[in-house]
Amino acid sequence: MIIDFHVHTAYYQTMTRSYADYIRSKWGDRTDWLIETYSSPEAFLGLMDEGGIDYAVILAELAPITTGIADNEYVAEFCSKSPRLIPFASVNPCTSPLPAKELEKLVLEYGFRGLKLYPTYQHYYPNDAMIYPLYAKAQELGMPVSMHLGSSIFTGSRLKYGDPLYIDDVAVDFPELTLVQCHSGRPFWYDRAFGLARLHENVYMEISGLPPTLLLKYFPDMDRIADKVIYGSDWPGVPTIKENIQVIKGLEMSDDSKQKILGVNAARVLGIES
Repeated sequence: MIIDFHVHTAYYQTMTRSYADYIRSKWGDRTDWLIETYSSPEAFLGLMDEGGIDYAVILAELAPITTGIADNEYVAEFCSKSPRLIPFASVNPCTSPLPAKELEKLVLEYGFRGLKLYPTYQHYYPNDAMIYPLYAKAQELGMPVSMHLGSSIFTGSRLKYGDPLYIDDVAVDFPELTLVQCHSGRPFWYDRAFGLARLHENVYMEISGLPPTLLLKYFPDMDRIADKVIYGSDWPGVPTIKENIQVIKGLEMSDDSKQKILGVNAARVLGIES
């Protein structure tokens, strides 16, 4: 089984200039084709089939300052076309008056399976007390929380909020809450992301946006914690989904470790029978 734990939609209701320029830098003159084609979930399922991907986590994003808006309603509708598409909600704790109630409503009305937080885009520290009701609700609902931790190139991002060390408090205070470190602290805090995944049973590393050819350079001991590492592509920022998976399959690690990274761990976090 292969699960891509980190997929953005091709279509955003709004895109900042910074994010639009980034997508064009990846797709060039195929950018308009990308957005038009993959606004269709059926087309994206075809892309998954080409890459041998069984399931994909589709992320909503409410970050009007830095990237743009792919709202929860759109992601829910997109994912409703197939059980292979798993929706993760976006809640901005800085602007939502009752973020925990908002999350609960999204789960009840649309069936969201996880929550994605964007500290560097929405400007808050992950251990800020204002977010604790949101963590408590996610823990109550038994849903994983993915969090952008590490750098970002988009205008308006503030990197100080992306230090993985801030989730140590969260991991301690919410021991039943699964926390997924998107981008694994890229590039300043690889050691911290690795250390937190080793230390806390409920903390995982997710490797989206990292060149797979360099994974063992960044994490020489990855084989030792392979049961805490999750694959994600960061599509469409990384157009080569199929090629990246092939690179990971060719890494100098045990086959068991590679299977865990590419699907087994994500299946466990998402409650999917492998």
